[in-house]
Amino acid sequence: MSTEDPRRDQEAGRKRNWLRKANLDMVGKLVVIVGLMFGFGYAMVPLYKHICAALGINVLSLAEQQSPGALASSKVNTQVDLSRSITVEFDANARGPWDFKSEVRSVRVHPGEVTTVMYEFRNRQDRTMSAQAIPSYAPKQATNHFNKLECFCFSEHTLKPGESKRWPVVFVIDPKLPKDVSTITLSYTFFEVGGKVPMAPKGSV
Repeated sequence: MSTEDPRRDQEAGRKRNWLRKANLDMVGKLVVIVGLMFGFGYAMVPLYKHICAALGINVLSLAEQQSPGALASSKVNTQVDLSRSITVEFDANARGPWDFKSEVRSVRVHPGEVTTVMYEFRNRQDRTMSAQAIPSYAPKQATNHFNKLECFCFSEHTLKPGESKRWPVVFVIDPKLPKDVSTITLSYTFFEVGGKVPMAPKGSV
């Protein structure tokens, strides 16, 4: 046997050991990189929100911004202010021969407290009609602090002759309401769609 064969075998063994060690080192580095990437991705969402909050950037997605309840939901995500009570009065005006009223004249609520009030409507005409309500608020400075989460005024309604319906208004008052406001009046004017549409009450939204 040639003396070069043992040397060749030894050299081949050293290469195999080096390759094995190199492969193990590479696997270890890949595991560390994957772990770091996973941790970074997991931390991105809260980190992004904290950065946006610190810079005052709106972090709502486009779908959330286009959702009818998105603005209200973002406003009412606050704690109830038990130190204050606000009287909310309800006024209903019907432009036509039908009945329209709230089931209660007024309620007392805390800012930040979600409240539901029911309204009743009856078509006293001998024909089917479609109608819609326009809301308004008093005093004027309460307008931007009265947030409706659900309201029949968001769409028009069709009622058959003599038909009656009950509709909810779900609202919350922003705790940032000025301290000098202790009473808010919510007024609705109900008018027939397709008829002579009245001008929107002052301050309506």
